[in-house]
Amino acid sequence: MPIYEYECKACGHRLEKLQKISAAPLTDCPSCAAPELARLVSAAGFRLAGSGWYETDFKAGAKKNLAGDAASAGSGAAASGAPKKKEGAAA
Repeated sequence: MPIYEYECKACGHRLEKLQKISAAPLTDCPSCAAPELARLVSAAGFRLAGSGWYETDFKAGAKKNLAGDAASAGSGAAASGAPKKKEGAAA
């Protein structure tokens, strides 16, 4: 279940609420009881970045750390056999 952030437009009170995705948004502020509560858009609590957990945790054998192998061999394009782009060429 996601955690939603709310802010009251009347008094400025902010709160977080653990709710089902299918649940209706809250409308009444628990601080001032005004029907001015609005759901805020917020960023996720975590982010998967870098060489990745999949690269190191779930591969087996020679394919275990492809990101590390490409970095030690030069650029990823050179290691994979893909042609290098010329400087100033459009993407």
